[in-house]
Amino acid sequence: MRLVLLDIDGTLLDCGRQSRPFFGEAMRDAFGVTGDVDNYDFAGRTDPGIAIGLLTAAGVPREEVIAALPRIRESYLARLEAGLDPAGMRLLPGVRPLLTRLSTRGDVLLGLLTGNWEAGARIKLSRLGLDGFFRFGAYGSDGIEREELPPVALARAERLAGRPFAPEEALIVGDSRFDVACARAHGIPSLAVATGHTPAEALREAGADWVVADLVAAGEVVDLFTV
Repeated sequence: MRLVLLDIDGTLLDCGRQSRPFFGEAMRDAFGVTGDVDNYDFAGRTDPGIAIGLLTAAGVPREEVIAALPRIRESYLARLEAGLDPAGMRLLPGVRPLLTRLSTRGDVLLGLLTGNWEAGARIKLSRLGLDGFFRFGAYGSDGIEREELPPVALARAERLAGRPFAPEEALIVGDSRFDVACARAHGIPSLAVATGHTPAEALREAGADWVVADLVAAGEVVDLFTV
């Protein structure tokens, strides 16, 4: 059985820049500053990591940001739930056909590996009707650095499937160098899609095992998802 762990933003869907003002307002609620939220590179970073990066750059001590993360999270999630407009979102190419195909296979277990706080992940997925494909995942709620997430996902997959998964039985699918790096840190193969903000060549240089233009192309090499 293959465990397939997918990123959300830039891999499954694109929210445009909708989440940035929600983040900015949540950080302003906590500290009165937002940092350079308009120009910050969100790609592949966890939600808590984004808050820490922006606010420490604006002069807020790291320990104060970490202590305030629950408050920032709740403020951000409330704004995301109220304001995220599906009309401003885009389902990326090949996503629904591939998820539909994989979800019906008895030899594939689908999960998430995303930097979003869990509730934020569910909000985004539900806007485009994707939430039903995923029974579990590892989220920005589980760690500040993305490298912390794969062991969490493997442990939850084991509880769900009733058997452990070796790293070589898993596959991490994402669109950023951070997705690739967290896979490599744990000996997990990675499939990188160039549908986010990272060019295909940069994904290859980061060490992805496979690089494809989008998940349409991934569907053409679906043998990658089986063992």
